[in-house]
Amino acid sequence: MKRIIRQIGPCTLGAAAREPYEALVRAITHQQVHGRAAEAILGRFIALYPGHDFPPAALVLDTPVEAMRGCGLSGNKVAAIRDIAEKAVGGLVPTGDAAARLPDEALIERLVAIRGVGRWTVEMMLIFTLGRRDVLPIDDFGVREGWKVAAGLEAQPKPKELAAIGEAWAPWRSVAAWYLWRVADADRIARLKPKPGGKATPAVPGAAL
Repeated sequence: MKRIIRQIGPCTLGAAAREPYEALVRAITHQQVHGRAAEAILGRFIALYPGHDFPPAALVLDTPVEAMRGCGLSGNKVAAIRDIAEKAVGGLVPTGDAAARLPDEALIERLVAIRGVGRWTVEMMLIFTLGRRDVLPIDDFGVREGWKVAAGLEAQPKPKELAAIGEAWAPWRSVAAWYLWRVADADRIARLKPKPGGKATPAVPGAAL
């Protein structure tokens, strides 16, 4: 990791000032959709609620499904967003202040009960919304790819293997993940560059965060 840190430079990992409810809705919108397309869909969804920076949960529950589908949201995403809104109104999705008092695993266990929300989604919220610094998303393709590249492995480590390796990085495992994402990004970009006298190497798929 020391070599990786020297190669990448200072960590610029930051957290967005958002409520957990908003972070989860944004995450659902972005699932399996290109970033720009997801932002366009999200923009149309937010536009349904003039006067609000982000759609309030109670108003989302009053919104006809057809109107939400008209923004470009799939049926499954509409159902997931409505479930998030319902759980926010009911108190299962905590406020930012309440979430700040809960341990990582308690939040994960609590929120994965929501439709469409898995462990990875909650981990991204922990890192990029709540600013938790000791979260290692071992199921993340980019993190596993980054360690594969950094360690010179032929294949990505299994999640359990990476979890064991990552124990040495506590209590800064979110920072370690950020560096591994950057390593995966750098490798992907290098593969895209045409080699002398040849064509570009196909990119390795992954998520740059």
